[in-house]
Amino acid sequence: MPKITSRNNDFLKSYKNKTSQKTYNLLVELMNEDRRDLAEMVTKIDYLLEYTSNCIKQKDFREARESLSKAKDRIDKLRSEGGDTEHLDYLYEGIKKKCK
Repeated sequence: MPKITSRNNDFLKSYKNKTSQKTYNLLVELMNEDRRDLAEMVTKIDYLLEYTSNCIKQKDFREARESLSKAKDRIDKLRSEGGDTEHLDYLYEGIKKKCK
């Protein structure tokens, strides 16, 4: 079976320019392992972390803490399913330090 890439998969094509390179590589890895459910979870976590960062920039720390806790729950669930969370944990910890 050929490797799934953004050239032959619409899901990956839609996220190639929306996510960072490391996140995209994680998506490709999960799609090639036939774990689309986990790949979709990664995109949701990535969105929550981006949203949290925007909340912090706008000084909305209550909303930032709420979305950060949702992201942490999803990261823990992804880890329990066997997904690689190293990059997501790095992003989470960096954003958490900024949240007061």
